[in-house]
Order: sequence, then C-alpha cells, then structure tokens
Amino acid sequence: MNDCLFCKIIEGTIPANRVYEDKDFLAFLDISPVNPGHTLVLPKKHFETYLDTPDETLENLSKKVKKIALGIKEATEAEGINIMVNAHKAAGQVIPHLHTHVIPRYLSDGFKHWTGQKISEEKTKILAEKIRRDIKN
Repeated sequence: MNDCLFCKIIEGTIPANRVYEDKDFLAFLDISPVNPGHTLVLPKKHFETYLDTPDETLENLSKKVKKIALGIKEATEAEGINIMVNAHKAAGQVIPHLHTHVIPRYLSDGFKHWTGQKISEEKTKILAEKIRRDIKN
C-alpha cells in the first residue's frame, strides 16, 4: 500500500520511535499519546482492519501485544494498561492499517472511557437474538 502511513513507517521512509520489531510485527511510540509510552503494535503485512485480518495473524499479534504491554508497564511504572483496537472510521480508526494501541494508565491520568447508555430489557433481548443469529461459525 504505497499511500499507507504505517506501511511507509514499516519501510523506513517515515521515521518512528521503534520499541519492538521482528520479521512480522512492528511497535512504535504514538506521536499523539494518551500518556507517555502509548505504543502502536501492528503487523508488517497490510490489513485494513481487525475484521479483515487472518486469524493466525491476530493470534500472533495478541502474543506480541502482551509481551510489549508488559515491557511498557514496567518501563513507565504504569498502574494499568489499556489494549485497544479501533475498526473502521466510525469506531475511531484514523489510519487504515490494523494497529493495536497499548496505553499505560494511571489512576490520576484523567483519561475517560465511554459512559454507556440504558437500553430496555425488551430491546436488549431482541438485539441479543439478532447477534446470536448473525455470528458465523
């Protein structure tokens, strides 16, 4: 993908503060971190989203993310870690190349999660049935 920012970082044509690299994966510091140490972990092979990435790649990515998250937690003395993947623009994905955010967290950092909403029990049951129906084996 010649126009993909992350592919250019992988190729080395755009600089990044790399914290981990092997033949299949790359991790580098986010340029707009939630907290210092916020790292992006991605496969070197281009997949647009989590949803179109082969299971084997996702399994291997998960193992790398855990390894990197443990290193980040130690290095930053974080009290917790968020591990997040956004799939598609509506979910907050800015760069269309699968990447996992590993964010060191602190009780006093002020970063807020979604607040949620109330849904009636009837609508919840209907939605649960639709989801069960649409999950592919």
